[in-house]
Amino acid sequence: MATSNVSSVSLSLSDRLVAGILALMIGGFLVFGAGLANSAVLHDTAHDTRHSYGFPCH
Repeated sequence: MATSNVSSVSLSLSDRLVAGILALMIGGFLVFGAGLANSAVLHDTAHDTRHSYGFPCH
């Protein structure tokens, strides 16, 4: 017989507002930062990130 352990966290209104505002700020930064950045800069950043993880890309 399977049992499930379900736990819930109750967040206050101020905690939910802070989380929502932070999510909007991060999302906006990603959308506009990637959208307005030079494509060569994005390529170089992705390239360097792949190398830092040890992923061969050549």
